[in-house]
Amino acid sequence: MTLGSVGLLVLIFAARCADVTMGVFRILMVVKGRRGIAAILGFFEVMVFLSTMSIILGGGKSLSVAELIAYCGGFAAGNLVGSFLEQKLMDSYVSVEIIAEKNDGSELMVQELRAAGFGTTVIFGEGRSGVRMVVKVICSRKSVNRVRDLSGKYGGFLVVADIKGVQGGGHFTGAKRK
Repeated sequence: MTLGSVGLLVLIFAARCADVTMGVFRILMVVKGRRGIAAILGFFEVMVFLSTMSIILGGGKSLSVAELIAYCGGFAAGNLVGSFLEQKLMDSYVSVEIIAEKNDGSELMVQELRAAGFGTTVIFGEGRSGVRMVVKVICSRKSVNRVRDLSGKYGGFLVVADIKGVQGGGHFTGAKRK
């Protein structure tokens, strides 16, 4: 084995490590709803992959810049379209937690959420500067913006987390339609 072939093997190893790393990070960005970052990562992930495969497989033809950009752009667009379709078509549930000061405004927020048809559970805790309300709402992913809008005018810290499934309880399908 020559020094050049060892260098080529190291280059191939590093390129594959880079494209797999980008792939893992891209998937995490899709899961977190960061579609734009996922698409950009996907573009470069496939660019590294195709460039490496053209070196390995050779075959006398290398990709033109236009072909490479077209293929990578298609992969990036597929990430966007796939994550968009998943968000729109998958009927999944999320847990929304609103951490707010215990005051009249947060009490009104709970009343508004309940009046809008959201099952709402309140837990009291203590924060750095006093009593806090932890308002928990389980709803469909499609209802998150409505919960955010209803709770937003009262302040607080909002956390949205995907959940695997729900069973029992009351209103898991989201709020009443107006």
